[in-house]
Amino acid sequence: MQTRWYRLIASFALVAAVATGCSSSQSTGDGAANVKLQGSGASFPAPLYGRWFKEYSGATDGVKVDYQAKGSGGGIKDFIEHTVDFAASDAAMNDEEIAQVDVGVVLLPMTAGSVVLAYNLPELDKPLQLSREAYTGIFLGQVSSWDDESIAKTNEGVQLPSLPITVVRRADSSGTTFVFTNHISEISDDFRSGPGVGKSVNWPESDKFIAAPKNDGVTATIKQTPGAIGYIEFGFAEQAKLPMASLENKSGNFVAPSLENAKAALAAVEMPDDLRAWLPDPAGENAYPIVSYTWLLCYQKYEDPSKADALKDLVRWCLTEGQKSSAEMGYVPLPPNVVETITAKLENIQ
Repeated sequence: MQTRWYRLIASFALVAAVATGCSSSQSTGDGAANVKLQGSGASFPAPLYGRWFKEYSGATDGVKVDYQAKGSGGGIKDFIEHTVDFAASDAAMNDEEIAQVDVGVVLLPMTAGSVVLAYNLPELDKPLQLSREAYTGIFLGQVSSWDDESIAKTNEGVQLPSLPITVVRRADSSGTTFVFTNHISEISDDFRSGPGVGKSVNWPESDKFIAAPKNDGVTATIKQTPGAIGYIEFGFAEQAKLPMASLENKSGNFVAPSLENAKAALAAVEMPDDLRAWLPDPAGENAYPIVSYTWLLCYQKYEDPSKADALKDLVRWCLTEGQKSSAEMGYVPLPPNVVETITAKLENIQ
């Protein structure tokens, strides 16, 4: 209980810092004076965005940036309803969603990261290796015990407990869920025709499937539940010191989540003109199999020119100064060619 209160206090402190931080070291010009940018959405990049927006507000005269992490689905809803100035999503808006925004949409990938399978098996003496058969079976509800043969055969010499598997999944409409289900549907016909791909899907009905809100909620639930496994962003697992499974990739290798292995997965991705790049099952000997970009959602036209100018200045800062802290926070810095492409797209925001 005490730990939960400390976590809540820290979260409120971060929100307050992001919303109020402002000092005088750079300026976006007179047009951006006393501008407040309000955003909402994905929890996947929230720790990094929290740092970026606090640092930018502190370095820019007259601009405050406030971001509420409520999940990608919530951010897209706010964006469509025009209750925010920008939003964030790990699932780039689809054509149907974009069509609901009459002033146009500009999608900007800002960083990338891995979705990992974190677990709570404190008695294991070395990291868990999960084959495609094993982890798809777990999330289909077909593999229900930690000593199941599909897990045991890729973990020789490891004493696996005879303990029920508790699956922790997202309760909210989530881009992290989209990224994860997009990958599993790519490698499993049963999953594709069952739960399928989406920000929310129909998970197996079982008392061993527990729902928790946002990445931090899933992280906390895994940490508090012996025998649990769940999908979360790499940085959340690392910060919580949760063990992460090595997963079998497309080449048949077991790959641990790391920044280098995420970069290996992104290396072969070509960025299309609309900047909606997906890699459901990346190729490469060392490629970690579940990696995604995460997007900032901007309007093409703003009624207030000062907000358009401030938003573009914020994005330029995130693409330059902000990228320097990405790796430290557990995210993949954008390669220079992608930064150049995104910067050019800012001209579409008016």
